[in-house]
Amino acid sequence: MPHSDLTPLEARLGHTFRDQGLLRLALTHSSIAHEAEVNVQHNQRLEFLGDAALGIVITRELYLRFPSFGEGPLTKARAQLVNQRSLAAQGRTLGLGDCLVMSRGELAHGGSERPSALADAYEAVTGAIYLDGGYPAVSDFVLRCFRDSFGEFSALPNLSNPKGELQEMLQAKSNAAPQYQITQSSGPDHDRHFECAVLHEGRELGRGHGKSKRAAESEAALAAMRALAEEKGEANDE
Repeated sequence: MPHSDLTPLEARLGHTFRDQGLLRLALTHSSIAHEAEVNVQHNQRLEFLGDAALGIVITRELYLRFPSFGEGPLTKARAQLVNQRSLAAQGRTLGLGDCLVMSRGELAHGGSERPSALADAYEAVTGAIYLDGGYPAVSDFVLRCFRDSFGEFSALPNLSNPKGELQEMLQAKSNAAPQYQITQSSGPDHDRHFECAVLHEGRELGRGHGKSKRAAESEAALAAMRALAEEKGEANDE
C-alpha cells in the first residue's frame, strides 16, 4: 500500500493541494477497479485531462521560445519532449511509483515501475494540479519538470531533417535554395573528416563538420538555423 501521507510528494511536486483527494485519485491505477468488489474511481479521466494540459503548456513554451520556427519543427520538438519514455522518466524522478495504488497482481509484476503506468500517473497528476490550481499552477509544475529538457533545445530542436527544415525556413523569404560547399576534407580514406559551409544568396549562414559530406551538410544546416534564430531574437529585442 502506498504512503498515506502525501505531503512529501506534494513537496516534490511543488504544489500543495487544496483538495488532496484529487492527488489520491491521480495515483489510483485502473487495475484497482478490477480487484475491488465495489466501483472504484481511478486516474484515467485525470490522465485524459492532464494530457491536454501538458500539451498546451509545452506547446505555448515552444511557441514563445522559437518565434522563427513553423509548425513542422515545433511539432517535432513537442514530440521529442512529450512521449511515454520522457513522461515515465518524469514520474520516476518524482517517485510516483511508490505512491501508486494498484491491484495486488499489478504490484506483484512490478507494475508500479512500468513505464506506461508511470507516464499515465504523471499525466494524471498534471490533470489534478490543473483542476486544483488552474493554469498558473500546472504551467509552473510542467515547466519546472521540463526545465532541463528545454535547456537541450536552448537554440534549436533536434530536427531529423535539418537541410529540409532550413530550406523551408528560407523559402518563407526567398525562392533561392541554400548552397552547400565542402570547404575542407582531411584524414585517411577510412577516417575522413569534412567541413561544410552553407550559403544563401551569397551569404554564409553556418558551418558544420562530420565524418561524411552528408553529416557535415546537416551540421551546417543546424548551425545556420541557430544563427537565424538568434538574429530573429536579437531583432525582436530591439
